[in-house]
Amino acid sequence: MVVLNRIYTRTGDDGTTSLGSGDRRKKYDLRVEAYGTLDEVNAVMGLLRLHTASDAALDKALGRIQNDLFDVEADLCLSEKGPGGARLTVTDAQVDWLEAEIDRLNAELAPLKSFILPGGSAASAYLHLARTVCRRAERIMVELMDQPGEDVSAPSLKYVNRLSDYLFVAGRYANDKGAADVLWLPGQNR
Repeated sequence: MVVLNRIYTRTGDDGTTSLGSGDRRKKYDLRVEAYGTLDEVNAVMGLLRLHTASDAALDKALGRIQNDLFDVEADLCLSEKGPGGARLTVTDAQVDWLEAEIDRLNAELAPLKSFILPGGSAASAYLHLARTVCRRAERIMVELMDQPGEDVSAPSLKYVNRLSDYLFVAGRYANDKGAADVLWLPGQNR
């Protein structure tokens, strides 16, 4: 369990932050950037959930995903606070659950005949915003993984990749199951 008695420590005043392993890194370090960007995804999802209360199943899934995002962040932070003191990370079972949710939502959608523009309902717009921030987090994670001496766990990378797919499908689902999608009209304004 996490206990935060004091919010400010002054240890970051020199431009560094502490990883879960105790190592200190610059605040612009790719590892810090990766889990910070996932925190941004989570914050967008908090805003998004203000617009999903009418769909209990979708809102419940989004709440579960918000919790799972903290598991990914803990992994990237190199936390050693998982069960039995092991490094905390998402698991393949969490990725499988996300894939099942994508399939469940997608089964109710008509196939796309065009790319879609973010918009339609407020929930859909926020889902697409979360998706774009999630894709940025994924790009940072891949860049981090390519750095010498750095590691990103396979389940964490898979989870973030799958999450952006989920957010896309959920964005369509939140647009009246795709009926209110805003379609891209190529060359419309030429």
